[in-house]
Amino acid sequence: MQDNLTAPPLNPLPPVVWALALPMIAMELVLSLGGAGLAGGPGAVGWRLDAVQRFAFSPELMRAMIEAGQYPWQGVMRLFTYPFVHAAFTHALFAVVILLALGKMVGEIFRWWAVLVVFFGAGLAGAAAYTFLPFIDAPLFGGYPPVYGLIGAFTFLLWVNLAAKGANQFRAFTMIGFLMGIQLLFGLLFGGGWDWVADISGFAAGFLLSFVVSPGGWARVKQKIRQR
Repeated sequence: MQDNLTAPPLNPLPPVVWALALPMIAMELVLSLGGAGLAGGPGAVGWRLDAVQRFAFSPELMRAMIEAGQYPWQGVMRLFTYPFVHAAFTHALFAVVILLALGKMVGEIFRWWAVLVVFFGAGLAGAAAYTFLPFIDAPLFGGYPPVYGLIGAFTFLLWVNLAAKGANQFRAFTMIGFLMGIQLLFGLLFGGGWDWVADISGFAAGFLLSFVVSPGGWARVKQKIRQR
């Protein structure tokens, strides 16, 4: 009974997860209050659009930078800022919820810097996919590519565990299959852009980076498989 009374109301999260989630939460809080007219006056209604224009990743801008061979900081920073701006409150809510859940599971095993590598590496992969597909001109913003990177890292952990047990390793990909199926369904029903390209690229990056940044890295994976 004493333990129940002293237990924290929320499961403790690794500090690195809060370091990623809090900027998303703060940004969305400011933009939502401004959009609702509760802060910033009449001009605050346009804060979200202004934030997207300033911080979203632009594949057209990146292609122009690559062609010119010039990389001004204002353009490069978008690779790292776009995950913290969302289209609406619900868009941000789901990203934060998944970030907290998957970040806890991955962050309890990975080192703090490895979580950052997976998160921002997946974000870079999503931006790269948008850049190198010439028919995509829409801006990329929102935390889903990096969050899918954490899903990739979690899938890696499941994959290693199943390999060690001699079980079917393809079961590890159940979560990503379900999520992509839901995303495809919503895209067919309500129309959607090319977000899934960035998301699946983020997932692949998170999964592959885990071979390097997970505790023990590739050597641990080989050892687990050899023990089968």
